[in-house]
Amino acid sequence: MAWCKLPDVGAQCYVLGMERENQFIGQSGAFLDSVERASRAAPLRRPVLVIGERGTGKELIAERLHRLSDRWDQPLVTMNCAALPETLIEAELFGHEAGAFTGATKARVGRFEEADRGTLFLDELGTLSMGAQERLLRAVEYGEVTRIGSSRPVRVDVRIVAATNEDLPRAAEAGRFRADLLDRLCFEVITLPPLRVREGDIEVLADYFGRRMAAELGWRDWPGFAPHVSQQMEEYPWPGNVRELRNVVERAVYRWDEWTQPVGHVQFNPFDSPWKPAPPPRAQEAAAASGSTTPAAPAPADYETIADLRAAVEAHERAILEHHLGRNRWNQRQTAKALGLTYDQLRHCIRKHALSE
Repeated sequence: MAWCKLPDVGAQCYVLGMERENQFIGQSGAFLDSVERASRAAPLRRPVLVIGERGTGKELIAERLHRLSDRWDQPLVTMNCAALPETLIEAELFGHEAGAFTGATKARVGRFEEADRGTLFLDELGTLSMGAQERLLRAVEYGEVTRIGSSRPVRVDVRIVAATNEDLPRAAEAGRFRADLLDRLCFEVITLPPLRVREGDIEVLADYFGRRMAAELGWRDWPGFAPHVSQQMEEYPWPGNVRELRNVVERAVYRWDEWTQPVGHVQFNPFDSPWKPAPPPRAQEAAAASGSTTPAAPAPADYETIADLRAAVEAHERAILEHHLGRNRWNQRQTAKALGLTYDQLRHCIRKHALSE
């Protein structure tokens, strides 16, 4: 695993190679600081907490912590604590003996024993039940686990990396998370920055995902994104972070037919459609009873700041043309129909704003 420059995307952009399809890509200081902190903590055997919003790369940080440690050739075992019902979490973590509960027909080792001499990555740690937290505390403190239905503890050598998008100190204050367990897990806390604060990384990531998708589709060249699409991506808040950006970019590229032209349209919400099913009447009534309202319309432009009416109108007209040309994949007849123009009128507008360039 090594750092390498990503060609044609910026002199200071780096790709962190991993043994998986996803990779760390970025150039912002916030991003590089988080990765550097993970690199410094990797050789230690202490537990690490990884905090971050969904889609920020928490699992990739866990893999980096494992691959750069002296446990790199031992198992990296992952468990999503939110994916299992509360009744099965302890059995999954610590294992069980035959007959320990209904359905336990044979003995089974838990994730701790599977990860012996390696790393155990606990995703969505904040969803663990209090009972599981208590047993996890003993495993962290004494390095031993006891299978359900057994009275004999088993010694394990496991390095724990845990991840969550919750505020665990606040959860501990509220009594939803054991404060003593939090104390033992927070030797190092790595908080991953959301994409919206990673300056310059949206362009870098979009270009990387776009190139990769273009290669998958067999395009002979990568035309990049039209300026208005790049601006839209920079202004979007990205609640799903890098995972959402990847989906948006790859969807835009695969829907774009003209590989010789820059990608001119992007759809952030794949569920957005004029034929989207309306909620059932009861749901609408419930929303009205709870005081919920539909989102407010966007605020009108600040007309007080307009000093040149002609330039403002021209800019607005150009933005409308760019949007509809992108939405219709530069099919000019469809665009003209969508805007209520004749084909000749649309061609005049395209020449007027030099959009054909």
